[in-house]
Amino acid sequence: MAITCATGKHRRPSRMQRTTVRAAGVAALTTTGVMATVASTPAFAAEPTPEQTGLIPVVTVGESVAEQLDDQVAVQKQAAFEEAAREAAAKKAVEEREARVRAAREAERKRLNAFVLPITGSYVSTGYQASSSLWSSGSHTGIDFHASSGTTVHAVGLGTVVEAGWAGSYGYQVVIKMNDGTYTQYGHLSSIEVSVGQQVTPGQRIALSGATGNVTGPHLHFEARTTAEYGSDIDPVAYLRKHGVNV
Repeated sequence: MAITCATGKHRRPSRMQRTTVRAAGVAALTTTGVMATVASTPAFAAEPTPEQTGLIPVVTVGESVAEQLDDQVAVQKQAAFEEAAREAAAKKAVEEREARVRAAREAERKRLNAFVLPITGSYVSTGYQASSSLWSSGSHTGIDFHASSGTTVHAVGLGTVVEAGWAGSYGYQVVIKMNDGTYTQYGHLSSIEVSVGQQVTPGQRIALSGATGNVTGPHLHFEARTTAEYGSDIDPVAYLRKHGVNV
């Protein structure tokens, strides 16, 4: 019985068949000119252009986004810088305002603690404890400042008025309890411009000088005392100088 070989569609072609097919294919390529073209090209095909791959649009979009991000960062940095500048300016303004307030408070404190002459630009015409029959005690209990009638009389320092009115030989007078616990007295006034209980500050106008009471002419009688009462007088020149007044 003869043995035959099946030639189904899955059987691999013989070597002879493969060679024949390859030869036919080469011949066909040569005839059409394709072989010549292939032979003349490099071993590797040229890379596709960016236009063919779509890379240019992608890169362009990427650069555009990056530029936008850079712009946003720049804007944010500028905004942060401006905000920091505003905050610094506001802080400086607050510090300067606080410094001005402190300076004003310090100046006011110094002013309130300062002492001044009771008559601006005047001088002592009669000294302390000068002897004369003009005074009932036999000596001068204060000092006299030269002043014509109607000259402004100032409180020498910070204090509270405890007496304001007629006082016999002193004429019209004002007595002030000073902030340091001492007292000052202003006599022979032509008019009084403060009242009992009123607080006065250094240099404040309290009266006008005159010639009321026991006097020989207009002037201001000024005393420094340890109490509000007559007889507790202390050296008014030393008192004023102790408080920084040039007498």
